Amino acid sequence: MSSNPVAETVASLMPRARTELGELVAFKSVADFDQFPKSESEGAANWVADALRAEGFQDVALLDTPDGTQSVYGYLPGPEGAKTVLLYAHYDVQPPLDEAAWTTPPFELTERDGRWYGRGAADCKGGVIMHLLALRALKANGGIPVHIKVIAEGSEEQGTGGLERYAEEHPELLLADTIVIGDTGNFRLGLPTVTSTLRGMTLVRVQIDTLEGNLHSGQFGGAAPDALAALIRVLDSLRAKDGSTTVDGLAAHATWDGLSYDEEQFRQDARVLDGVELIGSDTVADRIWARPAVTVLGIDCPPVVGATPSVQAGARALVSLRVPPGVDATEATKLLQSHLEAHTPWGARVRTEQIGQGQPFSADTTSPAYTAMADAMAIAYPGQEMQYAGQGGSIPLCNTLAALYPQAEILLIGLSEPEAQIHAVNESVSPEELERLSVTEALFLQNYAGN
Repeated sequence: MSSNPVAETVASLMPRARTELGELVAFKSVADFDQFPKSESEGAANWVADALRAEGFQDVALLDTPDGTQSVYGYLPGPEGAKTVLLYAHYDVQPPLDEAAWTTPPFELTERDGRWYGRGAADCKGGVIMHLLALRALKANGGIPVHIKVIAEGSEEQGTGGLERYAEEHPELLLADTIVIGDTGNFRLGLPTVTSTLRGMTLVRVQIDTLEGNLHSGQFGGAAPDALAALIRVLDSLRAKDGSTTVDGLAAHATWDGLSYDEEQFRQDARVLDGVELIGSDTVADRIWARPAVTVLGIDCPPVVGATPSVQAGARALVSLRVPPGVDATEATKLLQSHLEAHTPWGARVRTEQIGQGQPFSADTTSPAYTAMADAMAIAYPGQEMQYAGQGGSIPLCNTLAALYPQAEILLIGLSEPEAQIHAVNESVSPEELERLSVTEALFLQNYAGN
């Protein structure tokens, strides 16, 4: 990185960042209180609140959102008449999955091979630290040039919409000229990238019942309708022969016009086993950024160990549908539910229930904020030009903020590049990426203030 006072300050702050990220990662802040203590999420929320107070933030508050979680808010005033920038991250994390599969403990930040490993290191506790580093660097180099609002969400990974509903009920709280969402990532490690689109999502639970109770498969099998077999048929109907998603009435042929994604590189990033084909057709970017994608997240049925020779009376599944930009998530949910009901065989009883939803998002990349970000990235990443990429994942809050504040510019950056392996075992963050993106954000705020 070229010599720059902001960059030098951020570099000097990296040991402190390592310590703080370790403290934050240590909280098991999974917002599923059936699995993890609520006190762990509350501890993380208080850590963020204390960090904001230490930086001079005013009006720091733990917001009790309608889904039973807390989001952390703070306001740091800038010069009179300055613009207002909202910085977003989330402190909740995905469950660690199989803790035994982690090389090092998931809630203990561990340095290995030049990366820092731990659940939430990149997604998105590292984003909280990124915001703090950027603000500290500005304070050490002339001061904060804009008004800053910070919001750290407590249930983003659950998709339960607490902060979205809270924002809708308190529309003045997050009002800003520009919003920086620190929850995406560079397309490739070291390649500065803003995310210009996000797929939305919907979660639907489907329950199929066929019998009053389980039956002996020898005595009744062959004529008695098996609910698990019916469910398998329904789930299989959601994919074409090539594996692409097929929901009746849902468009699935859009194309991506932007940064391309090499197929072999994708195979490496996704860790596809040798000899196993990718699913879908056309380019990888088309498939993961511009088209719907269904995933069966879980099935309730007897486990193999302890299974008995029975025809199953009931079975259920949780189905996720990623919704591409340009498609309304509410309409996609209705189509998914209708598809599941229409494809249930043998007259089996079927019930569907939506349990989560978020709209897709498309940014206006022609806005002045994007010019300010491009200039900042050119300094933080010498010799590299800012790239535009899509994101297959969802950040439901984006569309809520876009609807509440239609004049606000929204930018998406973050630490979740492919090597970070977010949501998987052995999640990690690159400290170099954390350093460069913190410099980027600080320079962006300086540039944006001068526009």
